[in-house]
Amino acid sequence: MRTIHRMLAATLIAGAAIAASALPAQAHEGDHPSEPTATTPEMHRIVAKVRAATARFHDVETAIAAGYVPAGECAASPAGAMGFHYVNPALVRPGAPVDPAQPPMLTYGPSPSGDLRLWSAEFFEPDVGQPVPTLGTYPFDGPMPGHDPGMPTHYDLHVWVGAHNPAGVFAPFNPALSC
Repeated sequence: MRTIHRMLAATLIAGAAIAASALPAQAHEGDHPSEPTATTPEMHRIVAKVRAATARFHDVETAIAAGYVPAGECAASPAGAMGFHYVNPALVRPGAPVDPAQPPMLTYGPSPSGDLRLWSAEFFEPDVGQPVPTLGTYPFDGPMPGHDPGMPTHYDLHVWVGAHNPAGVFAPFNPALSC
C-alpha cells in the first residue's frame, strides 16, 4: 500500500509541477462553500452526468481495469466517512476544464456483505496557482493541505452518486456512513 501512496504522490506532484509552469500564480480566497442551499436544475444535471459516467464503476474491479488505483485506508472523521479512495492519475489535470464524465477519484465503502460499493466521485486538482476549479458553477473546496505525506495542496469536490449523503450531495463527509 505504501508503494501505491508513493506512486500516487509522485504522479500528483509531477502533474502539479508541469501544470504550475503553464499557469500564472494567483491569490486564493480560502475555502469556498460547495453545497447550495437548495437544489437547482443545474445541480440535477451535473449529478445526473456524474452518476451516468460512474454507473459502470459500481464494481470496483471495473474501476481498477479503467485505471483507478487504491490510494489509502478508509478516510473518516467525526463528521462521517469519505471511504476508500481510488485515483486515476491520467485524469488528474490541474487547470484543465473539469469534465463531469471523468472524475479523477472514486470513493468506496463497505457494503453489508463486506464488498466495496461505490459511494462518491471526487473531483481533485493539485493547487498550481489556478483559479478555484468549478464543476458547473459549484466551486471546489480548498485550497487545502495534503492529507498524507507527499500529497500536494489541492482542491476537491465530492459528488455523492452511489450513497445518499444527508449532509448534501457535495459535502466531503457522509455522516450516515462509517468505515
